[in-house]
Formats: sequence, C-alpha cells, structure tokens
Amino acid sequence: MTLHETIKNQLKEAMKAKEEVKLRVVRGLLTAFMNEMVATGRTPQDTLTDEETLAVIKRAAKQRKESITQYEAAGRDELAAPEKEELVVLESYLPQMMSQEEIKPIAEAKKAELGVEDKSKMGILIGAVMKEVAGNADGGDVKTVVELLFE
Repeated sequence: MTLHETIKNQLKEAMKAKEEVKLRVVRGLLTAFMNEMVATGRTPQDTLTDEETLAVIKRAAKQRKESITQYEAAGRDELAAPEKEELVVLESYLPQMMSQEEIKPIAEAKKAELGVEDKSKMGILIGAVMKEVAGNADGGDVKTVVELLFE
C-alpha cells in the first residue's frame, strides 16, 4: 500500500476516533494530493507515488513551520499552537531527518571531492550535499554544517 493510500485510510480512522487535529491535517493533505494530481494532469482516482506524496507532505510541514515562526514573532501564540499540533502530525508521516553530526562527514567528503577551498564556492558545496542527502536532511542544517567547515 502506498503512503497516499495509507493516509486516505487514516481519514476514516481519525473520524472514528474523533481526533480533530489529525482529521484536519489528513483532510488538508488529501486536498493537496488532489491538487498535485490535477497539476500533473492525472485524474482524481489516481494515486501519487511515495516520493510525490512525501514532497507534498514536506511542503505542508514547511508551511506550518513558517506560519509558526511568523505567529510567534507577532506574539500570537494562540495562532501558533494549532499550527504546532498539525506539524507534529505531518512530521509523523515524514522519514527521520539526518542530524548535523550525520551530515558532517558527507559535507567533508563533498568538499574534498569538489576541491572547494574558499567561502565563495559555498553555494556549490551546499547544493552538492543537498543532492547527496536526497531530501533526508533539512536545508538549514546542511547550510549550518557547510558554514562550520569554513570557520
């Protein structure tokens, strides 16, 4: 069963269990899946691949993180709280992200492989590391690790 089908089935489970937050997140994801299928020229009866499903979930999680940051900066904690709850549910669908300690050896190997010696080529190195970790690491963490290599 694909991740898309699993999430579809969880809609019923969330309704039966009366889990409001999970229900809200699953409904939002199913809508985003539908939008993705329409955008790629498929019918609503089709399903997304696991990679496409994860991309949609990552986008939704990123939106929640940005909203939380903006709400907290504006002192609107009452608006940030539901976003945090939804983010927890979204992250339960995502694979575990790599830590900075796990990224560091990859970044060091890429730095040696590409022969990057100065900060001016840091963007190229970040891009190469991001490609190597293939979406299993947060871009901010990769940037932090690469910046530490040049200190």
